[in-house]
Amino acid sequence: MAKRGVKVLKGDEKKEKREDMWLAQIGQQENHRYAWYNSESSLLIHQLGRDISIDCLLCCSRSDYGVITTLNTCFHSLIRSGELYKLRRQMGIVEHWVYFSCNLLEWEAFDPIHSRWMHIPKMQAYECFMCSDNESLAVGTQLLVFGKEIIYPTVYKYSILTHKWTTEMRMHTPRCLFASASLGEIGIIAGGCDLLGNILSSIELYNSEIGRWETIPSMNKARRMCSAVFMEGKFYVIGGIGVKSLKTITSGEVYDLKTKTWCEIPNMYPAPNEGAGPIEEPLTAEAPPLVAVVNDVLYIADHVLKQVKKYDKEKHLWLMVGLFPERTASMNGWGIAFRACGDQLMIIRGPKVLGAGFVEINSWVPKEGPLEWNLVARKPFSSFVYNCTVMGC
Repeated sequence: MAKRGVKVLKGDEKKEKREDMWLAQIGQQENHRYAWYNSESSLLIHQLGRDISIDCLLCCSRSDYGVITTLNTCFHSLIRSGELYKLRRQMGIVEHWVYFSCNLLEWEAFDPIHSRWMHIPKMQAYECFMCSDNESLAVGTQLLVFGKEIIYPTVYKYSILTHKWTTEMRMHTPRCLFASASLGEIGIIAGGCDLLGNILSSIELYNSEIGRWETIPSMNKARRMCSAVFMEGKFYVIGGIGVKSLKTITSGEVYDLKTKTWCEIPNMYPAPNEGAGPIEEPLTAEAPPLVAVVNDVLYIADHVLKQVKKYDKEKHLWLMVGLFPERTASMNGWGIAFRACGDQLMIIRGPKVLGAGFVEINSWVPKEGPLEWNLVARKPFSSFVYNCTVMGC
C-alpha cells in the first residue's frame, strides 16, 4: 500500500489522461510531469511500479537526487518538478543543509549528514551588489539573497531544482536590515529600512511554491537590525533598533499565523551594555541578535561574553548553557553565524584574519546532554562569513 503522501500524485486517472492529451496538443513543457503518468516510463523502476518507485526515491538522500536525474528523462522530470520535495514535506522527511557565503557572489553548501561540501554556481550580479547590505533566507527549495544593484533593491533566487540564479521577484516594500525566518515553503521578513532610511514595522510573507509576496499585519513597533525565528509554529521578532532611540529594543513580538495577530513580549531580549547609560553611535555596528530555535527552544549566542543562553518562556529569563567553541571570535557579532540545523545548534566561523584561514562548523545536539561542541567540518577560506542560512527540504 502506498504511503499517504504518495496518494496525492494519483488523482482521477481518466482526468489525467484528458489533461495529458490537452498538454501534448498545446506543448506546455513546464507541465511535463503529467506526461510520464500514463507512459511506459512512468513506472520509473519498471519492476516495482510508479508508486513504490516514488516511495524509494523519498527515502533517498536529496544529495543523491542530482545523480538520479541523469538516469533517464522520467527521473529528471520528476525531481526537477519539485513534486518529490512536496511529498517529503508532507511526510515529515527533511534534510538540512548549511548555505554560506565568504565572498558575496559565491556560495557554498554543506551537507552535515554526509559531511559533503558543494559549490553553488556564482551569482551573475553587478559588483555594486557586493557593496550593499545583503541578507539571505532559505525558503522551501530556494535560496534568496537580498541586496541592491545601482540604486534599487534586488532579490536573487537560487533554485536547487534548476541550479540557476534568477532575479524576477520583488517585495512590495523593498528594504534592508530586516529580520527573516522560514517555515517549510513560506518565509517572512519583518521591519528593516526602506529606500529613504525610514524604519519599518511592515511585514511580508513569501510563498516559494507560487513565487508570490503577500503583505500581512504590521508589528506593534518599527525596528531594524532585529532577528526572527519560528517557534511552535509562530513567528517571533527579537531585538533591533527603533525610531526614537539608538538603544536596543528589549521587547519581542510574536505573530500567530492562524489568528493573524501580534502580541508584544516585554524584556524578551537582554540589551547589551544594560545600565551603562545612553548608547551612542557605536551601537549601529552591533550585529542583530544571534538567535536560533531547536525543538521549539530558543537559544542566543552572546558574542560579548561568548556564551550560549537558553530562553525560559515561562519565567522570561535567559539561562546560561555554556561557552562558545574555542578560537571563536567576531567583530561585534559579525563574521560568525549561529544557526539551527535540524536538531543541532551550529556556530559557523571564518578566519580571524583576511587572506588566510579556515571556515569551521561546530555543532551541538541539545537533546544529547550538556553543551559540548563537535567540530563537524573545516575548509580553507580566505574571508569571514558574510551570510549564512539553513535550508530544510
